[in-house]
Amino acid sequence: MLRIGHSFDLHRLKSGKRLVLGGIEIPCAYESVGVSDGDVLLHAFSEALLGALALGDIGEHFPPKDPESKNLDSKTILMYAYDKVKQAGYQLVNADCMIFLEEPNLKTYKKPIQNRIADLLKVASDQISIKATTHEGLGPIGTKAAIAASCDVLLESKPQIRKL
Repeated sequence: MLRIGHSFDLHRLKSGKRLVLGGIEIPCAYESVGVSDGDVLLHAFSEALLGALALGDIGEHFPPKDPESKNLDSKTILMYAYDKVKQAGYQLVNADCMIFLEEPNLKTYKKPIQNRIADLLKVASDQISIKATTHEGLGPIGTKAAIAASCDVLLESKPQIRKL
């Protein structure tokens, strides 16, 4: 059986020294504003995993007003969501992710992000697609007021071992 999940997440940007995307720290003049560490990519990925299983959104599992959620490492959220996938008897077939950010250019960071997520989930790196685009100076992303990410995941039920 196959299950598909999709998510889109948007965070405000503020002046800072680094941006966290896919568990990788990227030096830049901005940082993402969020309850946790602000990793918009891992939030979208985690929520897509939860959505594929009809388990709701991140806020239901990590309430924003819960002090435990403050400054939480987004890798913890991703691993929580992926544990739910495994507990339900599924495995990741692939994930297709898009980051929407005006700057910095993410060309040299896409492969490290891909490898980091694959390493966290213990899957092959070619199961994780990381893409990036700008908004050509338009809207909150284009004016460097926001960053966003979307992610689509395909899950497949693990083969059952039949006893004779």
